[in-house]
Amino acid sequence: MDLLLSRVRTSLKYVTFVPILQSKGDKNDMRNQIISHDGVVQSVEGELVRVRILQSSACSGCAAKQMCSSAEAKEKLVEVLSPVADSYRVGQEVVLEGRLSDGRRAAIIAYGLPLVFLLLALAAGVVLMGSDAVGALCALMAVAVYYAVIFLFFRERLLQTFSFRIKH
Repeated sequence: MDLLLSRVRTSLKYVTFVPILQSKGDKNDMRNQIISHDGVVQSVEGELVRVRILQSSACSGCAAKQMCSSAEAKEKLVEVLSPVADSYRVGQEVVLEGRLSDGRRAAIIAYGLPLVFLLLALAAGVVLMGSDAVGALCALMAVAVYYAVIFLFFRERLLQTFSFRIKH
């Protein structure tokens, strides 16, 4: 066991962590932490700029990624509303910026709150009806209603709140 731990400790000396966040201002202030992605303008239509970015996992920038099967990267198309969209050209390299706090709030809205509703509805269905099947059905219905309400009533506001900006 000690041999295994010494190998783990030895191998950890060679791990390099690449910072993916750039901080503006106080590092402890999450509102000021910026996520940035390099991208290429795919198309421009009115005030809408579509930018293709390469979203990569934390290890995709590692020099040893050729030897590792866990390194992955995905191409994403991001739509950015910009009042100066006509100044961008297809093929132009740009930098997209978003606030870390926006990403965390989006994750809470997309995953955290539905999980809470799912668990509450499951517990209520089981306790009130005495059946696991009814509880499961209540849980699924609660999540479906949650996403329907978000889509129908809050979609536009969320699209404006959680958006990338093109850095000038």
